[in-house]
Amino acid sequence: MRIKLFAILLFLTCFASAQTYEIGAFAGGSNYIGDVGPTTYINPNSVAIGGLAKWNLSNRYSYRLSVIYTQLQSDDADSENSARQQRDFSFENDLLEVSVGMEFNFVEFNLHDFSNPVTPYIYGGVSYVRYNDLYFEGNTAEHNRNKSTFAIPMALGVKGKIGTRFVLGGEIGARYTFTNNLDGSDPGTQDVGINPVRFGNSFSDDWFVFTGVTLTYTFGKKPCYYCFD
Repeated sequence: MRIKLFAILLFLTCFASAQTYEIGAFAGGSNYIGDVGPTTYINPNSVAIGGLAKWNLSNRYSYRLSVIYTQLQSDDADSENSARQQRDFSFENDLLEVSVGMEFNFVEFNLHDFSNPVTPYIYGGVSYVRYNDLYFEGNTAEHNRNKSTFAIPMALGVKGKIGTRFVLGGEIGARYTFTNNLDGSDPGTQDVGINPVRFGNSFSDDWFVFTGVTLTYTFGKKPCYYCFD
């Protein structure tokens, strides 16, 4: 019993001392992939801004929380598909994403040791997305009401230390959503008198992509990395 109690206390001591945190900002662009406009995967055409926070469990793993706002937009006139050009639809959609998950560093990244100042990383988790429910009656999408859905975020990036307190990173992150109506192609039940147009692939949900840079400030005690490696 005493041995178990000692082991638990040792773990809690390590856990409490592993409190190196980061807080900062994200700035970049966004683009949408779906049934309206071009189908280029990485094509930022709208500003995306937000904030993020990290809890570094070790020199490999970090819990991460981010909040990012953007106005997704796309236009058939920018597509290389002649059918989309002739259709000539366009939309804008205000979108707010709250994402939580884990970040993994490919290289050991000790914030208090400059032997490895740069590392590539990947991020995955789950996102809550708030967006406008759109529909088409003409060529431009109309806003009916606000809706929400979930998404799966997948990001790849590179980050490096700037001095002893700041970390600068760049990343590309795709989000697979559980809705097919970020673009107004698959609207739900609308108001009386509205007869929305439905089009596109109803079996494929929409994607959006964030491309940008992050700058975070680090603070907290030096973590006991051996507790988690």
